[in-house]
Amino acid sequence: MWKRTDHLSKIKAGDEFKAGQLKALRSASDPATPPPDEISGLQSFPVLEGISHYIKDSGAQLVKKVNAVFQLDITKDGRTILQWTIDLKNSAGDMYLGPAGLPADTVFTIPESVFMELVLGKMNPQKAFLAGKFKVSGKVLLSQKLEKVFKDWAKY
Repeated sequence: MWKRTDHLSKIKAGDEFKAGQLKALRSASDPATPPPDEISGLQSFPVLEGISHYIKDSGAQLVKKVNAVFQLDITKDGRTILQWTIDLKNSAGDMYLGPAGLPADTVFTIPESVFMELVLGKMNPQKAFLAGKFKVSGKVLLSQKLEKVFKDWAKY
């Protein structure tokens, strides 16, 4: 669905996140950000980091189109291991590691393996949601706008 062919070769099963990469995204005062040792080995982190760069580059246009705040709660073994906020409602748009500073319009709770299948285009988001593979709370219809953002990122 959100397959990004030009960057897929960079993300492989077993790829690990390097602790130094998180320093640019993590502030020392942010207790909600998991320590680098918990992030290592996660396949979703580099993907979400790539989406973050796209949003920082295209945020102003996306804010006009989307006008919403999303929170992605990535889970593993039933517990949240990563939280990302996609703010496409305020100023020039932003995506950052951690919970939403403002109330999120839509919150996705999604296992990392399901997220990766969605990103790699191996699973349809609507079918996965209806099958109960992930949960959406808040304004569910806004998820279609986020899907469009991910599709645009894949072309980026």
